[in-house]
Amino acid sequence: MAKAVKRSFVCQECGADYPRWQGQCSACQAWNTVSEIRLVATNSVRSPTTLGYAGEADNTQPQRLSEISLQAQPRFSTEVGELDRVLGGGIVPGSTILIGGQPGAGKSTLLLQILCQLAASMPVLYVTGEESLQQVALRAQRLNLPTDQLLMLSATSVEQICLLMQQTAPKLVVIDSIQVMQLADLQSAPGSVAQVRESAAYLTRFAKTHQIAIIMVGHVTKDGVLAGPKVLEHCIDCSLLLEGEADSRFRTLRSHKNRFGAIHELGVFAMTEQGLREVTNPSAIFLNREAETAAGSAIMVVREGTRPLLVEIQALVDHSVMANPRRVSVGLEQNRLSLLLAVLHRHAGVQMADQDVFVNVVGGLKVSETSADLALLFALVSSLRDRPLPAQLVVFGEVGLAGEIRPVPSGQERMAEAAKHGFQRAIIPYANRPKQPSASLEVFAVKRLSEALALLAEL
Repeated sequence: MAKAVKRSFVCQECGADYPRWQGQCSACQAWNTVSEIRLVATNSVRSPTTLGYAGEADNTQPQRLSEISLQAQPRFSTEVGELDRVLGGGIVPGSTILIGGQPGAGKSTLLLQILCQLAASMPVLYVTGEESLQQVALRAQRLNLPTDQLLMLSATSVEQICLLMQQTAPKLVVIDSIQVMQLADLQSAPGSVAQVRESAAYLTRFAKTHQIAIIMVGHVTKDGVLAGPKVLEHCIDCSLLLEGEADSRFRTLRSHKNRFGAIHELGVFAMTEQGLREVTNPSAIFLNREAETAAGSAIMVVREGTRPLLVEIQALVDHSVMANPRRVSVGLEQNRLSLLLAVLHRHAGVQMADQDVFVNVVGGLKVSETSADLALLFALVSSLRDRPLPAQLVVFGEVGLAGEIRPVPSGQERMAEAAKHGFQRAIIPYANRPKQPSASLEVFAVKRLSEALALLAEL
């Protein structure tokens, strides 16, 4: 059959299609992102029987909602507790997972470790399109991983990979990476919008049909977000991002989308000579438990997914020699800092208009929830007055525009995490006060910001 060439113009940012080229994308308003791709229409590869999609036609018939089986899909563990936590308890058969991260973050290392461990108990397959088999074998040897049972494949053809998966029937497959995969009936280059979109959709459909879990490795842009069209994140079941500073040995794995669990769940790993090792007590790496505390430092309890974390926040307030004092925030939203400074002035009478304000969350963690408001204001006041906060004190609570201290979710779990790490006093919102007094944690419940600052002066 002759191949009919069709041209299309697709936005590299959002994946929107246009009949002709234009300078600005009408969907996402981005400039110079619309590029031409060539599509080839043919049914030689798309036939369901070609890749063993037997029984697929049965699923196309409508069914009553009451007749659909509600039997839960049994998950299987990756044997890595932190990854199981982020995934919501393990891997669901037939699911597709996308994991991204900066170059050198440890994506391939983590997945190679997982597959080498799982190969002893189930059939698994590692597909590499960016490295040779010898390079992967050298990494496994350097990490002292068991390699006897792991099946390896070096290929970039999606059709070839699906045929091999149909023959070997693995329970878990790693595709490293989706940006180098390609379909034969698409004439565009690997990594283009059309190739990434169609390859991901093809693999997802194969995974659902054959109940094979597939983990795809994705590249990230210079802004730290997953590269490729937005439709890539819509068609997969779970999107994970492995983050970490270049000069830090710690890595955080966060879920941005999860159809089978909570989003924004956090897993913490440490990069060692033997690969990535899970950190079972992440609060310990974000705390600086020195004997003598310094001014401008406060300990808060934030919640990442279902896990409470103890995090240190630091503030530096210094006299400004500039006409417009600087406001620098690392790990916290800049607009939130400006808002809280206005609340502090209006409802507590603390003026910082002529001061430079610098705020940092220790450990490189990014905090987005509002439970850090009260701890941030305490750190600012402590730095301004050069007075350290009391030792063994933990703080959390949201501060409203009227100066009220608003409750935060999961207050009891936050206090339990603080007590587990030896903290003795806590200042919390009045609505989060415990019903029963704690023997190890003295709790001070406050309703307004002025009341909280007055209590802090007495401690």
